[in-house]
Amino acid sequence: MAKIRVGRVGEQIKKEISQIIQSELKDPRIGFITVTGVDVTNDFSQAKIFLSVLGSDDQKEATLKALARSTGFIRSELGKRIRMRKVPELLFKFDASIDYGSKIESLLTQINGENANL
Repeated sequence: MAKIRVGRVGEQIKKEISQIIQSELKDPRIGFITVTGVDVTNDFSQAKIFLSVLGSDDQKEATLKALARSTGFIRSELGKRIRMRKVPELLFKFDASIDYGSKIESLLTQINGENANL
């Protein structure tokens, strides 16, 4: 039962944080971001936000630094939008699964191209 609530709260946090980043933050260092997932602890004290950032490694690092600096603002906006007793601490992490998936896809395309030539 508790796992269902944790999942629902995580999905709501994901939705609200993506809206906050897209509409409220005006930092030019923040590039094109997609919030891919949120892991919330069972006691709602921490939330790991997984991000996919379009751009080079330097742009990704600049985006992560900008988000780390604006964590307080994002957390306060989240507290206004979601009614919780305690707003979780936000930890931003990169989600490498999209990059990994595109790498696997290109390898499979390359293999299929070689098999078609045989």
